Parts: sequence; structure tokens; C-alpha cells
Amino acid sequence: MKIRSMTATFGKLDHARLELGDGLNLIYAPNEGGKSTWAAFWKAMLYGIDTRDRDKKGYLADKNRYQPWSGAPMEGTMDLEWQGRDITLRRGPKGSAPFGAFSAVYTGTEEAVPGLTAANCGELLTGVGREVFERSAFIGSGGDLAVTAAPELERRIAALVSSGEEDVSYSQTEGRLREWLNRRKVNRSVGLIPRLEGELREVDQALEQLEELSGRIALLEGERTALSARRDLLAAERATHRRLAQRELDRRFAQAREELEAARSQLATLEGETAKYGPLPDKDLLKKAQGELQYLKVLDEELRQGEAARKEAEEVYVQAQIAAQDDRFPGMTWEEGVQAVQKALSDYNTGLATARVKGMAAKLFPALGLLFALIAGVVGGVREGQLLSYPLYAGGFIFLLTLMAGFVNHTGRRAWEDRCAKLLERYRVQSPQELEELAQDYRRRCQAAEEAARQVRTIRGTLSDRQARRDNSRTDLLDFVHTFSPQVTDLFGCSAALSRGLNLDHELSLARERVEERRRRLDDLEAQGGGLPEPVGEAESPARTPEETERALAETERRLAQTDQDLNQALGQRKAVGDPAALAARREELAAQLDRRQEEYRALAVALEALKEANAQLQQRFSPELNRLSGQYLARLTGQRYQSVALNRELEGAAARIEDVSPRNALFLSRGTADQLYLSVRLAVCGLCLPEKPPILLDDALAAFDDRRMVLALELLEELAREQQVLLFTCQRREGAALEGTSAVTRLEL
Repeated sequence: MKIRSMTATFGKLDHARLELGDGLNLIYAPNEGGKSTWAAFWKAMLYGIDTRDRDKKGYLADKNRYQPWSGAPMEGTMDLEWQGRDITLRRGPKGSAPFGAFSAVYTGTEEAVPGLTAANCGELLTGVGREVFERSAFIGSGGDLAVTAAPELERRIAALVSSGEEDVSYSQTEGRLREWLNRRKVNRSVGLIPRLEGELREVDQALEQLEELSGRIALLEGERTALSARRDLLAAERATHRRLAQRELDRRFAQAREELEAARSQLATLEGETAKYGPLPDKDLLKKAQGELQYLKVLDEELRQGEAARKEAEEVYVQAQIAAQDDRFPGMTWEEGVQAVQKALSDYNTGLATARVKGMAAKLFPALGLLFALIAGVVGGVREGQLLSYPLYAGGFIFLLTLMAGFVNHTGRRAWEDRCAKLLERYRVQSPQELEELAQDYRRRCQAAEEAARQVRTIRGTLSDRQARRDNSRTDLLDFVHTFSPQVTDLFGCSAALSRGLNLDHELSLARERVEERRRRLDDLEAQGGGLPEPVGEAESPARTPEETERALAETERRLAQTDQDLNQALGQRKAVGDPAALAARREELAAQLDRRQEEYRALAVALEALKEANAQLQQRFSPELNRLSGQYLARLTGQRYQSVALNRELEGAAARIEDVSPRNALFLSRGTADQLYLSVRLAVCGLCLPEKPPILLDDALAAFDDRRMVLALELLEELAREQQVLLFTCQRREGAALEGTSAVTRLEL
């Protein structure tokens, strides 16, 4: 089979087309250039997409990973040559299933290729199923070249050992035998044998349970009979208690009816008494009238106290008037007296000041005249040279004038002093301070008299108001009391009438409450079933109290109900367990089946052990042809450094050099050498197990190879490409440089 072209709307590819040639195709693309997407597209065109695959942590299912980025439906076309004919494969959406639609026609026509379907397309074109294809011709997707075991690949490799048959493998045979063995016994709890053993144990337990249940049922039936007899006895005792209780209830009912009649009679008597002079006022009004009566008593007391206070105030007023009278202030108010004193003080101060001035003038004028005369005598003596002169005469005259002026001022001073003394004498005081204190004292005495007069007026007004209020309240109270006690004439009678009214109201209220309470009590007793007692015979009171009887009966009924429940459960359990004869027959049947299954288990264990021994012998010569061809390819890829390859059934590889005593496991090799080992294995599988020689696809498979071994690998691939198509995807330029000048290589760049 050879691929001619591919057109894809797949992942990042949007109607992308890839034209391929025969032999080796070197396809270069940088990272994220679409190499792995083209590889996945080719596999999907062959084998379809598993729609049952689901996303997992760190993993995307192909149906989601390769959804077209453009939003278009996932679809593609591939033209190829197969069995000498050109055919065209098409896949596209079918409903919600990607690549669900499939067609295979001969190229240039719409003639369907017979027998080629979506289910078998990959296996018919490549000659192998998906498992073998992914482990052989589909190399290095994502850079991983390791090979893992698969049943189909194992069968094909096993066919290389001897017979060539491909319809059976050790792992499948071993799995089938182990499955049969596990069906019989996986462990102590799973399998046919443990199940039969469990059923046998259940049957034995059921037989034991039946025997135990039969004994328990007999005990429960005896206990139920005894409890039923005790329940009947206690029920009769309870009936006796109830008859006695009913008799007591009837007695209480008759007594309650008699007490109700007595209460009604008392109520009627009180109502007749209250209606003698008319209906009583409301209780609140009576209490309010009592409050008014108490208030009248308070007013009388206040009036008595007020009269005493009035007399005392009038006496205080008379004394204050007497104290306020003063002959120094005749007919003056205290304001006028204070003004007169202030004027006298002003005149006194003015006269005293004038007397002081005149006294100073009486002394100063003579002194000045004498001084002037002396100066004039001196001046005259100096100027005229004699003692007696005109200036001296003038000075003497002036001196006489000043003496006269001094005398006049002295006389005036004495007159003003006498006037000031008369002012003080008029008020009979010795100093202005005493005069001022006299005015202040007169003012205080006058104000005290005025305050006493005001107090007398206030007390008289209050007494008048209290008297009026007392008279009005007394009249209103008498009018109110006359509505139900017209014979009352004074406050003492009012007090008695109010007390009687309140007592009657209280007694009437109590009588009504008593009637209502006894009526309710009679109704309650009647509701409880009470009635007039009927003559009955005396019944002997039981030893237990009613409460003890009820508790004993309740406990007996509870135990009886529990016994019935336990008995029913035991009967149900016995019925559920089954018939003893049927269980015995079932036990014999299970014992026979268990013996048969245990014999089968032992036979299968022997067969599995024999298969393991045979496999151990076959393991020693597992596919020498595959090891031989893989060793040849590895020798070419490593420049003859490694000469042989050894594979186990899990396809874990090991390589050996000429000087090595034993091969080295791939885990001990470098990454590049391990990739070369597994590339050798994959190419050998392609050569030995793929009869249709499908194209070999390598996706960055040489990334870990050094330059020398890369060249060796390219030489091997170029040689293989002479017989089958090879597609080498790479993100490096070195493969192209190494193949420079080689004409049998188709070069493509994405």
C-alpha cells in the first residue's frame, strides 16, 4: 500500500493537503507545524476515532483533542494505491460522532471498494489491527519509540516460533485458564466454590436456626398464655376501680348541685338588699366618693390649721406695724424715709465740705496779708531807705483786709458746722453712718410689715378657697349618697353608706363569682360523666390503687404486645427460613456441587501449572527470528557496536555488544541507544508481521540520535523505502542536509 495524498480538516489542519511520493518522504516542519496532527490523521483515517474514549487528568481524548480549530466538522480524504488499484478513502461527521461517516471508492469513480468498511479498513489495508499497527509501522508519535506487549502482537510473534499459527497466544490461553480458575475460586470470598461453600453454610445455619426458632416459639406461646390471663385479671380490677370512681363522681356531682343552689339563693338575697333604695352605683364611683369623703376630712383639718395660721399671721402683722412706726419718719413710707435720709446726708456732706473750705480760708487770708505787708515794708525800706514808707502803709492796709476776710470765713465755718450738727440732731444720731443705718433699719421694718400684710391676705384667700371647696364637695357627696341612701344627713352617714355600698358590691361580686364557679364545677363534673347517684351495691376496693392497677395493666399489655410481636417474628422467621425437608435436600445437592467444583478447580490448577512450565520452555526460544532481525538492524544503527537483541514476552528489550557476557536491559542504555534498540524492534516487526507492507511513519523518531547514527538510520530507512513507502516527519534540518544529493527522496515542507 502507498499513500498518494491526504487532505485534512483535523485539529489545526484546515483543508490542508499533503502530496507524497514513492520511497522515502522527508517532511520538515517546525514545532507546532502539524507533524503529529498529520500522523494522528493518518491513523484515524485507517482505524477511525474511539468515541467511547474520555478525557482524564493530563490526557485528552482524540475526539476532543483533534476537533478542528476553525470550528468546521472533522473530515478528511486519503488517496492511496492498494493491490494495484487506486482507491479514495473519505471520513466525516455522522451526527455527533466524529469520523462516523466512511466511504471507500475507486479513485475517479464512485464505485465502492468491495468488503472495505469503516470497521475493517485499517486491518485490510495494513494487514494488522490497531494494536500491532501502533507498535510497528506507527513509530515515534510524540518521540516515544518504546514497544509494549499486546495479545495480537504476541500471537503474530509466536507464529514465528514454530507452527505459524496466529489464532492463539500464551497470555490469552493463560488468561482463559485463570478466568475459569477464578470463576471457581478467586479468593476466600469470590468464585463458584466460595459461593457454594457460603450457600452450604447458609443452609446449615438455616437448619440450626429452625431448631432454635421452634424452641423459642414454644416458650413465647406459654408466656403469651400467662400474660393474657394476667391482663384479664387486671382489666377486671380496673373496671372495679372505675365503678368506684363513678360512684365518687356522682356524689361530688350531687354535692356540687346543692352548693350551686345555695350560692344562687345567697345571690338573690344580696340582689334584693341592693335594690331596696335603688341600684347601687358602680364600684369605681363608690371608691371615688370614699376618696372625696377622705378629702373633705383633709379639708377640715386644713381649715383648722389655716385659722390658726391666720390668727398667727395677723398677730405678726400687728407687731410688724408697731415696729415699723418711727417719729423721725412721720407718715412716710420706707421709700420716702430713705429718700429723706439720702437728702439729709447729701446736705450734711455739702455743709461739711463748705465749712472745711471756709476754715482754710480763715487761716490762709491773714497769713497772705501778713506776708504781703512784710514784703512791702522790705521793698519800701530798700527803695526809700526808711522803715515807714508808702509801700509799708499799703501792705498794712491789705493785712487788715485779709484779717477781716479771715474773720468772716471763720464765722461762716461755725455757721455751717452748726447746720450739719442740727441735721444729725434732728434724727438723733451722732454720725452720718448712724443716719444711714437708721434708714436701712427703717426700710427693713417697713418691708417686714408689708410681708406680714401680704401673708395675712394669702392665708385669708386660701382659707376662703378651701371653705368653698369643702362646701361644694360636701353638697356633691351628699347628693351622690342620697341616690342609694336617702336617709343620710351628715358626713358620718355618708361614710357608713359608702362602706355599706362597697361591701354589698364586693359581696355581690363574690356571690356571682361563687355561682359561676360552682356552675362550671357542676358542668365539669357532668362532662366527666357525673350524675345523680343511683343505689348500687357495695364493691370491695382492690388491694392496688387505681394508678398501680393502670401501670400494672399497661406493663402487662406492653409485655403481651412484645410477646406477640416476638412470636410473630419467630413464626415469620421460621416461615422465611423454609421447610426443613427442602433444606435438607438442598444441603445434599450443594454438597455434591461443591465436590464437583473443587475437582474442577484442582484440574484447572494442574493445567495452568503445566501451561506455565510449557511457556517457560518456550520463553527460552521466544521468536529467534525477531531477535535476529532486530539485532541486524541495531548493529547497522549503532555502527556494529551492538550485535544482538533479546526480547521477552513483554517486549522489554536488551542489547549486547560482542564483549558483553549478558545483554544490557534498555533501562541501562542511554536515551539515544534505547531509541535505536526499539526502532530496530519496530522495523523488525514491520518486516516480519506486516504482510501488506503499509507505509512506515516516523514522527521525530531520530530526535535523540547523534549525527553519525542519524546518518546510519537514514541509510537503513532509504534501503527499506525501496520496498515500502516511508514517511519521516522531522523538526530539524540535519536529516535534509544528510540526504542532500539523494535523488530517491521526496522532500516536503509544511
